[in-house]
Amino acid sequence: MSTIISTPQSLKRSRSIESLPSSQDEILTPQASPKPPSTFGSKLEHYKHKTSSSAATTTSSPKRRSPRTRQSPLTTKIITTPSPSPLKRLRTTPATNTNSPLSVSPTKSPNSSRSTSYPKSYAPPSKYAHLAPLTDTIIPNLLIIFIGVNPGIQTAVQGHAYAHPSNRFWHLLHVSGLTPERRLHPSEDRQLPRTHGYGHTNIVSRPTKDQAELSKDEMVAGAKALEEKCRWSKPEAVVIVGKGIWEAIWRWKYGRPIKKEEFCYGWQSHDEDMGRCDGWTGAKVFVATSTSGQAASMRPEEKERIWKPLGEWVEQRRKDGYVPPKEAEVVGIEGHGLIVTKKEEDMGTEEIKEEVNDLPDGE
Repeated sequence: MSTIISTPQSLKRSRSIESLPSSQDEILTPQASPKPPSTFGSKLEHYKHKTSSSAATTTSSPKRRSPRTRQSPLTTKIITTPSPSPLKRLRTTPATNTNSPLSVSPTKSPNSSRSTSYPKSYAPPSKYAHLAPLTDTIIPNLLIIFIGVNPGIQTAVQGHAYAHPSNRFWHLLHVSGLTPERRLHPSEDRQLPRTHGYGHTNIVSRPTKDQAELSKDEMVAGAKALEEKCRWSKPEAVVIVGKGIWEAIWRWKYGRPIKKEEFCYGWQSHDEDMGRCDGWTGAKVFVATSTSGQAASMRPEEKERIWKPLGEWVEQRRKDGYVPPKEAEVVGIEGHGLIVTKKEEDMGTEEIKEEVNDLPDGE
């Protein structure tokens, strides 16, 4: 028979065991003591007090009440799993924080009310109303009609085409072989029809500082007038002096912008011939580069390379026997008539003018 000997340590351990709760009800029942004993049951009781909404728990430690260390369960829920209802309310309520990715502003952009017909640099006709338009120099049966954008300020002041010193039009005529004898001066523009068979006009008649001060609408509207001029004068070819002019003509003909793959410099297909009418197949089209000094997107040698095939064609036409019309020297189009002067040998020292009112309607 064994004998159990009680020691002080064993007695202390037995008392601790007796103090443990005997059932779950005892664990969940709050203790009356303000300071629960450090047992397993007291720890469960501590967590139960933390989630309770009683006033006793709200007056706990200031550290737990501090908003810097305590996160709201609602905030945590929105961050981890956003609910669809807050987003729906944001779509119907004007947002105050424009930097928030969830905010949707119901107002339109300030630029939405701006007219798309005019660029920021657009200048109304009244701005340069004191400048006279440049007169056209076209007569029937020319070899080439050059089509520019519109007169610049210095061109309008001097009254001669491509008169600005930075404009390379007269230089390109010379180096490409169109005027092989020498580089002509802008003041000789009115003699070109009878000396070389060249005339010139513009898609827009009013002067501006540059093309940016024109609207696309007025350039497209000018394309119709070009067709009428070609139909009346019947040149062998028209030279488009600048990509922007051809884009406006294309938009007028097809009602849409030209695609990148559809554009090319040089001779165009016969489908693009201008001024077709009964008994005449139209003038072939050559698209050249802009000669303006502000058009610096191409190097000078690149522009000369593009203009060179035009000079070669003119040289071949001279060999074929083309002779410029000698009957009259063009002064220009004024109103509904073409003002011409008789050939120089018949004028003597006095200039004689006569008006020919046989232009097509709308000219």
